[in-house]
Amino acid sequence: MSCGEPHETDCSEVLDHLYEFLDHEMPDSDCTKFEVHFEECSPCLEKYGLEQAVKKLVKRCCGSDDVPTDLRAKVMGRIDLIRAGHPVPEQELAPGLPTSPAAQE
Repeated sequence: MSCGEPHETDCSEVLDHLYEFLDHEMPDSDCTKFEVHFEECSPCLEKYGLEQAVKKLVKRCCGSDDVPTDLRAKVMGRIDLIRAGHPVPEQELAPGLPTSPAAQE
């Protein structure tokens, strides 16, 4: 997605890190770059608004469900491995959850 106009921060970078922005998981300097981009780029602003609405809906509908402590620890461990660039083992996080996108097919 792109509006076709050049931006200081490329649309692909904004969309690749949109959830980090939505979840307030990025440095303030990057947040500022994204906010400037949204002011300039209506397609990215629209995508941001849509994803923000979906997050609010999920929170409203599922926000009170408690996540088992062991599942949360396993997920966070995998995230840490991925961020560190280590291979992630192909094991289930919890019974009934797929291990990879291919397992969902």
